[in-house]
This record gives sequence, structure tokens and C-alpha cells, in this order.
Amino acid sequence: MHDSAAAPTAGTVEDILRRAGAAPSHTSFPTVDALNEQMEALRAQHPDLIRSERIGTSRLGEPITLYSIGEGTRSALVVGGVHPNEPIGSLTILHLTEQLASDAAFREELDTTWHIVPCADPDGMRLNEGWFADPSDRERYAREFYRPAPDEQVEWTFPFSYKKAYFDAMMPETQALARAIDTARPDLYVPLHNSEGGGAYFYLSRPVPELYPILHALPAALGVPLHTGEAEGAHFTVLASAIYEMGTLQDAYDWTEAYGLDPYPPGSAGDASTSYAQKYGTLSLIAELPQFSDPFADDTTISETRYRDALRESGEKLVDAGTRLTALLTRVEPHLRLDTPLLRAARVFAPAATGAGEESLARAAQESDRLATVSEVETLSGLVRLHRLRWGGMLVRALRAEVDAGTAAPELRRVAVEAQTLFDGWLHEALQRGESTPLPLSAVVGVQYGAILAAHAQLEGTRAWDSH
Repeated sequence: MHDSAAAPTAGTVEDILRRAGAAPSHTSFPTVDALNEQMEALRAQHPDLIRSERIGTSRLGEPITLYSIGEGTRSALVVGGVHPNEPIGSLTILHLTEQLASDAAFREELDTTWHIVPCADPDGMRLNEGWFADPSDRERYAREFYRPAPDEQVEWTFPFSYKKAYFDAMMPETQALARAIDTARPDLYVPLHNSEGGGAYFYLSRPVPELYPILHALPAALGVPLHTGEAEGAHFTVLASAIYEMGTLQDAYDWTEAYGLDPYPPGSAGDASTSYAQKYGTLSLIAELPQFSDPFADDTTISETRYRDALRESGEKLVDAGTRLTALLTRVEPHLRLDTPLLRAARVFAPAATGAGEESLARAAQESDRLATVSEVETLSGLVRLHRLRWGGMLVRALRAEVDAGTAAPELRRVAVEAQTLFDGWLHEALQRGESTPLPLSAVVGVQYGAILAAHAQLEGTRAWDSH
């Protein structure tokens, strides 16, 4: 039991920063099996406090479990593994569960029933486990990376119908997540995400101005830079530096359509889990924490590059990458024998890189002459590296699976070598920069954990923050 007698009151800025700074050290991410074992060990230690129920089954037969801790007047739902290449949340969930279970005073002050899904996509997360033992190894991360095709992502496969877009192919994992949301009816919902590099940034389902200072203070206190470049999508409303309003998929559709681009290309997904939770009046928070820091992530110095030129250069490189990957896929399509998640993802993301480039080029044509900040230039440069390495690496893995299985025709073998050479060149170029460094996992977990507590402190009926 933690001694909380002399600790600051739960929910105050002082207490949140203290707790965030006390996250344990880690050098690896748990595998799906290890995560499940640790959650079950915590439940065995606190059988009268931690409850569990099976809420679904993955496509490959993996049970998906919802844990509940405590009884309170409010409800919070925290979900890990909604994107299986983002495992910081696994450590955050283990720490949150341990803290809630072992500190009765803390738990009682929060006055909340906590619902936790450790991993919403266990099948997908297993395809990333090749780099979990040493997430500081950037090369291994790139070579063993997996992200599902958009229409196979648990986070973004909720029903959606708008203009020419229609989606209703909810996977079993998505149905399980919907069941968790409907069971919890959460006042606070936090699907746990992390980015790859750069700085920390946050999304909120609605403006909460009182929350912005602590969301800025948490990264600063733990040595994590803020992301001050452009948001992941230019259509997001900026609430404060590195804090954005989630908006809607309808907004994204209209914004893309306005640039004359296809707002719903083949392979597009559905709505987000946070949109599904809105029917309960839920405050949703996404805390995106980077695995790798970049010295330019929070550099707002004005560069010598015009923003439109940076957009154009990024767009041209993305179109080139997407065109090359798509051409390789076109050559091997008649020879493919294995239907794998990696191949399905590569088929969608290769042309998606081209689409992202066309979007940047369209924006460049309408951009003013203003000079870009250093962080804006770096964000666009990082976007090129991300598309090249993620989608190129997954194509390499998909083709290697055919070769290793002994099903590869001569043309497929040739393309596998060409794809490997292309990817190796991109990876070498990215590694040569040598500027990004792995962030301590205790720091990024601490920020994510602190953000959960900070958002919770803003729920209606929760004790208001003191003046700290």
C-alpha cells in the first residue's frame, strides 16, 4: 500500500505532476502474452477489487477482456492496442491498474469506476512483437513494423455514412470495443495512442481550456518535447499549442473534397471509437506520445524555407514513394498466393502515400509566401520518412513471407529483392540523420498517465484544481 497521507490531494496539478514523474522505468514493451499475464497477476492479487469479463474474440480467436476496478460515481474507460504498433499504452495500463489497486486513498478520492481493455487488437500487436524487446533500436523497429490496413483498424472501423462514404464492416475486435464503451458509458474515454517521433500532442473531443496548461506542463516536467509542427491533418482545429479538437470524419471528408481530391478512396475505414462514445456525453482524450525525440520537434524558429516549398517538396517525395511501391505491387499481383495482414495493408498504404503527396501538392498551390518554422519543415520531412519506412517495410515483409513459404514465382522473387533494396536505401538515409533519440519509456508513460489523471480532474463533479 502506498503511503498517501502526506501526498497532495488527488486531482491537483501538484499531485498529477508528482504521480506522472513516478512512473517506473522500462526498457521494453510487453508482448501480448506478457501483458495478459501481468493483468491477471494483478487481478489475482486483488480478487475483491479487480473484476474481469470477456467482451469479445479477435479474428484469430484471442479473448478480449474488460477489467473493472473500484466503484465510483463516475466512469472511465481506458483502452490499449487500438493501433497495434502503439504499445506505450500497454505500460500505461499496467501502471494505472497497479496504482488504482494498491492505493485505496487515491482510488477513493477519484470516486470512479475504471474500466480497462489491455489490448483491443491482439492479433495485430503480435505482428509488432519483433521490435518490442528493444524499442530503442530504430532499424529493427522499421524492419518489424506492422500497422493494419485502415479498414482493419479497431480504432477506425465504427459505422459511418456520409455523402459517398459508407462503412459498416465492424470487425469482431471493433464490436468488442463498442461493447466496452456501451458497458462503461464513460464520462472519460482514453484510447491509448503513441506517435513515432517528434513531440507530444493531444486531442480532445471538446474544448477544455482549463486542461491545456497541465497538458503542456506534463511533457515539460518529464523532458518530452511538444509537437509544434502541423497537426496530423490540416483540418484539425488548434485549441492550443500541440492540442487539437478531434473534429469529425465528416469534417475530414469535406476538407479533402474541397481540394478536389478523393475523400473516400478504396480501403478507407469507418468512424472513430471516440465518435461512437459521444452518445454518452463522453470527454475523450488522446495523448500521442513519441517513441523517439527529435531536436526540431518544438523549434518554432523561422526557417529560410517557404512553407509552400516545404509542402511541395514533401508532396513530390511522397508521390514518388507511393508510385514506386504501387508499381512493385502491380508486378507481383498475378503471382501472390498468401493473403496476409501485411499484404492487405501494403495494398492500401502504397497508393495512400501517393494520395498524401497529392494532398500536399494541392495545398502548396494555395499556400501563401510565408516562411515555415523549423518544426513545420521537420514535420513534413518526417512524414516522408514515415510513409517510406512503414509501407516499404510492410511490403518487404509481405513478399518475404511468400519467399519463405516456398510459394514465390521467379518474378515475385525478383520484386522481393527490388523492394528490399529500395527499403534499405530509404532506411539508410533515415538512419544517417542520426538526430532522433529514443525517449525514456518512464517519461512517455508518465506523460500519458498524467494526462489521464488531468482529464479526469476536469470531469463534472470532480474536485476543482487548486491554485498550484
